[in-house]
Amino acid sequence: MERSLEELDRQIADPRLWDDPAKARQVTGRRSQILGVLEPWKRLWNEAEEVGILIELVEETEDPETEREIAHKIQALQRDLRDLEIRQALNGEHDPGNAIITIHPGAGGTEAQDWAEMLLRMYLRWAERKGFQTEILDFQEGDEAGIKSVTYLLRGDYAYGYMRSEVGIHRLVRISPFDASKRRHTSFASVFVYPEVEDIVVEIDEKDLRIDTYRASGHGGQHVNKTDSAVRITHLPTGIVVQCQNEKSQHRNKATALMVLRAKLYDYYKKQQEEQLQQLHDGKKEIAWGSQIRSYVLQPYRLVKDHRTGLEVGNVDAVLDGEIDPFIEAFLMHSLSLQAGAQASRSTGGASQGG
Repeated sequence: MERSLEELDRQIADPRLWDDPAKARQVTGRRSQILGVLEPWKRLWNEAEEVGILIELVEETEDPETEREIAHKIQALQRDLRDLEIRQALNGEHDPGNAIITIHPGAGGTEAQDWAEMLLRMYLRWAERKGFQTEILDFQEGDEAGIKSVTYLLRGDYAYGYMRSEVGIHRLVRISPFDASKRRHTSFASVFVYPEVEDIVVEIDEKDLRIDTYRASGHGGQHVNKTDSAVRITHLPTGIVVQCQNEKSQHRNKATALMVLRAKLYDYYKKQQEEQLQQLHDGKKEIAWGSQIRSYVLQPYRLVKDHRTGLEVGNVDAVLDGEIDPFIEAFLMHSLSLQAGAQASRSTGGASQGG
């Protein structure tokens, strides 16, 4: 990182860089990201050296007060080091940016639609705890309860980096509040997360788009039923459909829908390219029923379990109220471990071949 920082500083010192504002923003942004890791790391290194000096001192003096100070400093170091490791795991190209999240219920009608709305509430509560901003872009109410689909924008530092850990199928087991016989039901909902890619050019040909307007429904007051302000855009070559009814203006809804389409197309083409190159994504599963990443069991016992990391939490109510950081952090640390293992494997393989 220090070598990268030196190279970036050389680029910034070149006056020609500022002739290209987009590239200049990219370079200065990357420099800020590196400093965001290097500076805390150097601070921790200095604190660790200070603890080492105190340990040498207490071995000579056996001072109880110094021992307590050492214990306190080591606990703080452990906590700060874990925070730094988690930030180190947020090393994807788009991790620092905003995220677009879509939630869809699985088969099961009202039961699954209610579960999808429970997930939405969980994520909105989590975003509130993190100090992130959210904006609902499209909201389709369920027939009796819950939602048929929702898309929202999450703004904040490393919003995409954190939320990409939630991609996949979420499974709920509970006594259904919609079943008069009080039977236990299993429901599924899928979570998709895309990076906001405003600064990345994704070519969209107007003739490849079918744009439909319709009257918005659901939240928004009486106005939503008066004008055809809602917009649905279908990208004909890929079949990707996006829609937005959040704004009263059809023009703004179209602009928002195009932003979401750009993000989905970027994700679509990127995955297509990766498949062609036969590149595997550590920790990512195909979005398909049966590949759930996490189970939330309310009956016959109470437990939330992440099937990727094995982490289990018994306080289901707290999790559903937005306390999902332990799952996100465990996933990020698991991903970092997989990356380190892959790098070590490549290094060992290279050494063997060289031998």
